[in-house]
Amino acid sequence: MRRNIPSLQSLICFESAARHSSYTHASLELCITQSAVSRQIQQLEDFLGISLFTRTRHGVELTYAGQQYAKNVRPYLTGLEKMTSDMISHKGQGGTLKLGVVPTFATRWLLPRLHRFNVRHPEITVHLETSTKPFLFDDNIFDAAIYAGTQQQIDHWPGTQTHFLMQEDLVAVCSPQLIQQHFPDAIMNGNGSFDLTPSELIHLPLLQQTTRPAIWQEWFQTHQTEHPRPHDGQRHELFSMLSVAASHGMGMALIPQMLIEQELTTGQLVIVSSAKLQGSRSYYLVHAGQQSSPLIQKFTAWLKSELHPSSVNDLTDYCSALKD
Repeated sequence: MRRNIPSLQSLICFESAARHSSYTHASLELCITQSAVSRQIQQLEDFLGISLFTRTRHGVELTYAGQQYAKNVRPYLTGLEKMTSDMISHKGQGGTLKLGVVPTFATRWLLPRLHRFNVRHPEITVHLETSTKPFLFDDNIFDAAIYAGTQQQIDHWPGTQTHFLMQEDLVAVCSPQLIQQHFPDAIMNGNGSFDLTPSELIHLPLLQQTTRPAIWQEWFQTHQTEHPRPHDGQRHELFSMLSVAASHGMGMALIPQMLIEQELTTGQLVIVSSAKLQGSRSYYLVHAGQQSSPLIQKFTAWLKSELHPSSVNDLTDYCSALKD
């Protein structure tokens, strides 16, 4: 079925005339006659059923509808131009990868490592956008997404292909000052952590994650301990917010260790127990369709090499990972 869109030539003429407020300047920019520009814009106005320009003594002026249409059309023409340039330059092997990412993973884990992907694949430019909700691929806003969710959520994400990255394991952390306040005699392990029992940790204030209100109850029950008020405490949506609150002594939080390496290294946070919680969520790279593009294949292979360095330790392994 034919798409209900005007011709590309008429859109290009319209955008140029709108930018210059002149058919003459548009004709010079596009290397066609002024009458050709006028005909293309007339065809566009006939297609839309509205007037896009009004004539003035100094040329033409956009109508209100023309202003709105120009504002909406321009980014699509710019994007089409850039995608075409990428295709010509990289012959389909490079270009731009639009990636949706859950926020804390993006800022705490991915961005500090992304320069290594740039060195390995200078032909690919990665654009990131964050969201805590499942990403939609129908409008081609994203090429792929890194999403943290349950297997059930992934199974009910139609029309997508997923690549498992890693399990989300949570550790209990808080500020050293909070430990000193509640357990002044606690002895720190050689690795800079504590090994307090779940029954001892009942006495610490809790920090809750908004999207998982039963997480502390699950943690204590997993370790055969009944907490009298497992749902108490401040609630924050993101792990990054929880880590800030915890580092300022506001309570104890459950956070994936990989997302707080900097705080653990600087001593702003300490792990308070060796008892972990294997979360129900895992990290996946998700994209639409059943076949990965060369860009997604390269990015997926690089992600796996960063997460599991020993599994991609030479060129042969790396090339094999591209086909996974």
